[in-house]
This record gives sequence, C-alpha cells and structure tokens, in this order.
Amino acid sequence: MRTSVAIIGAGPAGLLLARLLQRQGIESVVLESRSREHVEHRQRAGILEQGTVDVLRDCGAGERMDREGLVHDGIELRFGGAGHRIDMAALTGGRRVMVYAQTEVVRDLVALRIESGAALLFEAEVSEVRGADTDHPRVHYRHDGAEHVLDADYVVGADGFHGVARKAIPAERVRTYERTYPFAWLGILADVAPSTDELIYASHERGFALHSMRTPQVSRLYLQVPPDTDARDWPDERIWDELDLRFAVDGDWRLERGPITDRSVTPMRSFVAEPLRYGRLLLAGDAAHIVPPTGAKGLNLAVADVTLLAQALTAALGHGDDSQLGSYSDTALRRVWRAEHFSYFMTTLLHSDPASDDFARRLQRSHLDHVVASAAAATSLAENYVGFPLGARL
Repeated sequence: MRTSVAIIGAGPAGLLLARLLQRQGIESVVLESRSREHVEHRQRAGILEQGTVDVLRDCGAGERMDREGLVHDGIELRFGGAGHRIDMAALTGGRRVMVYAQTEVVRDLVALRIESGAALLFEAEVSEVRGADTDHPRVHYRHDGAEHVLDADYVVGADGFHGVARKAIPAERVRTYERTYPFAWLGILADVAPSTDELIYASHERGFALHSMRTPQVSRLYLQVPPDTDARDWPDERIWDELDLRFAVDGDWRLERGPITDRSVTPMRSFVAEPLRYGRLLLAGDAAHIVPPTGAKGLNLAVADVTLLAQALTAALGHGDDSQLGSYSDTALRRVWRAEHFSYFMTTLLHSDPASDDFARRLQRSHLDHVVASAAAATSLAENYVGFPLGARL
C-alpha cells in the first residue's frame, strides 16, 4: 500500500490535516489504533480560538459548529468573593472564542472523511516507523488480524503523547522539556444548564475551579485536586459542595446542580519535544507538545501545527518546494512556546500550590489584582486567550 502522506492518529490533528490535504489534491491514509466509537467519545477541551474556528469553516467542517457552538466574548476571573470580567472582544479588536467540544470536532471530521471515501482505518495499530531519515519511510501496522506496510513520501505523527511516532526519532536527535505540576483536575459533565453565560476561572484558598459548558443543557466543571486523586472518592454531593465553596461570591449568584454523567482526573503537565521534524517524519499536536488545560491551548496548537503542515506538504508534493517543510519546526515552535508560557501563567496565577508559603500567596493575589485593574495586563491575557492569528510572527 502506498500514499503521499501517512498520518498516524485520528484525533483532531490527524483528521484535520487529512482534510486540508485532500482539498489540495494530496492523497493521505489515516491510521488510528482505537475504534471509531472510542475516538468519537473521548472527552477533551472545548474552547476554540478564532483562528481554529476560521480553519474549520474554510475546510468545510464548520457547519454544525456554527449551528451548535457557543460564541463567547469574555471570561470571568473570580477571587476574593468577587467576579471580574475580561472583555476579550473589546480588548482584541473583536476576536473571540467558540465553545464547541473537541469530541464534536472529531465527529465532524470523521464524517467528512468517510463521506469522501478517503482512507481512514480504525483499529489499525502502528508498531513502528522505519526509514524516517530516508526518501522512503514506511509505517508498519496491524489491521484486521494481519500485518501491513504503508509506504509514503512523508509520515506525520499525530498519535498523541504516548504514540509511536516520536519514539521513531533517535534519542540523540530530539530534546525534550517537561514540567509536572503538583495538582490535577477532577472534571465532570453534568446534565444541568450552565450557571453562567461565560467561563468562570476561580482562584480560592481551597484550590482552583472552572465553570465551563458543553451545550446550553450540559455543564462542564473542574476542581483542582491532588495528583493521586481517585475520582471514585468524590461522590456527587461532595463535588457540588466543593464547587459551591470555590465559586462563592458576594451577591445572589447560584451554582445549579444536576446529575453527573462523567468524571475523570486529568494530570497537569507541560511538555515540548524539539525539533518537530526528523527526515520525512513530522510531529504535530500532542505527539510534540502538551500544555496544562488552564489556557485552553491544546487543540488550538494542534490546529496551528497541521495548518502549517498542510501548506508545507502541498508546496513540497505539489510544487517540489520543500522550503516550508524546512522551516516547519522553527515556525511551529514559536507558537508552541508562546502557548506554553501562557498556560503556565494561567496555571500559576489561579491554582493553589501546596508548597506555597504566605509570601507566595500574597504575590499571587497581587498579580490577580493587577490583571483585573490594568488595561494593559488584561489585554495581554485576552490576546493570548483568543489566540494570535495563524501566520502571525510571535
């Protein structure tokens, strides 16, 4: 079997890259180790930057998003018993975000891929990538009980942090940077209308809390917890009681409760691998970098990566110009490190570090006060949150 681009992973990065290439007449095969049902039901973040929204619309994947997504012009920072709105649209010349779950983005892209008849193989487990540093890379995988080999001009690893693609790069040719945070998120989905029109990021002495939403009828909420937390130790009532405490504000605001349909614990870490290219193997999305979810950057970074890759691969395969592939890693990493810094900023600004002393806590409160009092500080937060235009030099 042969193709122009072998894409490992049918998450948003791999599926969107396949869609962008297809619209440029570039053939690809997408290999995914999990089942379609699993892929389409994985719960992930759901905040889309303006640039991500634009890319999905332009490639024909925005119809349901525009119909069902929730456009947000701002967020609320809540601390000290008061809420402070950051008007992102006003501070960034009208740029805003869309609340539309990654689960739904994946479903839309899967449907488009299948409708087009292009190759998308679920339960195709890749074992290794060979010859990445040659002109003829090969992907070895198992599907329908048999071993297969896929020859390609280029291989894109979009198979996540634990995937095989990054492991195909010799250890001496890649450098990794990592930070693990001393807390995690307990996230829930609840069948109850959101208690807020926009996201609430709450900083409290008991820990961080986030009120988000999936739809007008489904709420998504998070609590900062110790990293070794077992979600089974948190029954519904305990979760709602703790959320009530952390969202407490002077006034008549009330957190509505409802049946919890899903709960899970997400570790908090930052990770970057450099470079993002080894020969004809290119990395994108979580295979190359991880950000803590506080800044809502994971999915958006993946979209930025594959937007660059689609342009570079089209130039190389369609016009014999590989200059954009040569600069892909450096260009993508500038945005990656900007997002890493912003995610670190939001995480340390809002979470309670169990190792912090009174001095550190007072500094944190001073920083929060400054962000909501200074137009310049609020603008910096807003422009990072809504995302810089794709193609902007950062």
